[in-house]
Amino acid sequence: MKTTIEISDDLARTAKAHAARENITLRALIERGLRLVLRADRKEERFRLRDASVAGKGLKAPYSDSDWARIRESIYEGRGN
Repeated sequence: MKTTIEISDDLARTAKAHAARENITLRALIERGLRLVLRADRKEERFRLRDASVAGKGLKAPYSDSDWARIRESIYEGRGN
């Protein structure tokens, strides 16, 4: 299929130089690039984090005004050194 695309002059020059170095046609380079992008898009599914929310009203006393260091301290209290 014959088609016309409009790309920036800089990109066209870079693509032509790359194709010449690879000893391939500009058409082959463009087809390869399109195939790579289309294949990657198919494989790349968006990651969705499952909703792990819990019902509640926040932290209970005495932790409601504590920072993470204090909460962590309480978790490990009496364990190890």
